This record gives sequence, structure tokens and C-alpha cells, in this order.
Amino acid sequence: MHKGLGSAVNLVQLLLAESVRYGGTVVDATAGNGADTLYLARLVGPKGKVYSFDIQEKALLATRELLEKAGFAGRVTLIQAGHEEIESFVTGPIDAVIFNLGYLPGSDHSIVTRAGTTVVAVNSALNLLRPGGRIGLVIYTGHPGGGEEYAAVENLAVSLDRTRFNVIRINFLNRAAHAPVVIVVEKAGA
Repeated sequence: MHKGLGSAVNLVQLLLAESVRYGGTVVDATAGNGADTLYLARLVGPKGKVYSFDIQEKALLATRELLEKAGFAGRVTLIQAGHEEIESFVTGPIDAVIFNLGYLPGSDHSIVTRAGTTVVAVNSALNLLRPGGRIGLVIYTGHPGGGEEYAAVENLAVSLDRTRFNVIRINFLNRAAHAPVVIVVEKAGA
């Protein structure tokens, strides 16, 4: 199914796919309802490994159900912890990390990702990333704290050494002011 340029999540998935090796290791830093975890599980294949984080048990249960229906549960480790704890559970090198920031759709909107923990998580992901690996972030700014989280991630991305990292930002120009923003960081070398 062609999703086109209208989906920020689709754009991040497409940009990460090139960096994910068959049999590789990847991280979904925000499991949510499991769509990104499932996408990554398909990419890594049966010998690959996906680590999927979420603080909400509801998210991890939805993700597990989706993975089981698709037959990919065996390649995924679900972790009920904040994404700022990535380095406590994952060792590098990793091929890719996806962040879908904000809140769990259809859930309590007061439970959101936050600037401080997201910056720690992105720094951890940068430490674990292999040369040629990528981090993709979909950042929603329309909820309380979303603008601050976006500013913190953008400040981190702008500060990265350009000899070590390539960074792009994609904005939707013909959308509302609070349309999601995509940031992708690639570790130089491959």
C-alpha cells in the first residue's frame, strides 16, 4: 500500500529502511500501538532483533498482539521502560532507532514523551548507532510540552558534529502549524 509523502511516520520508515541490515539490530523507542515495531521486525528478518520500549503496559500489549498475529513476536523484545533507558537494555552497534513522539493514540493524552528524557534517549541512540545507521524522529508539537520537546531535539540535532553526523529536517509546508516534523540523523561512514 502506497502511503505517499503525506505520512510523517511513512517518511521516517522509508528513510530508516536503507540503514537496516537483514539480521541487524534496531530499536523502536516508543512502541505505541506497534506499527513501527512490526515494520522494523519485517526489515531485520528472522535472525534480526528489535527492542521495543514503552512506559505503558497497554502499548506493549497492543504491540505484542500485532506481532503475534504477524508471526514476528520471536524477533522482538518488549521492554516496559522509558526510552531514556535504552543503554540499560541494548548494546550496540545498532542499525536504526525510531521515535514517534507525543502520546499514545486513543489513550491518556497526559502521558506524553518529554524533552528531558527524549534528549537522553537520542544521545543514547547516537552512542549505540553503527556507522551508516540512522535515527528517525516523528515529532508532534500540538500537545502541551510538544513544542518544547521539538525545540530540545532540534537543538541537539543542530549541535551534532557535521563530520560525524548528517541531519535532515522535513516539514510539511502546506499543513497546519502543528503538523508533525521529521528529523533524521545518520552516523557518517558505512
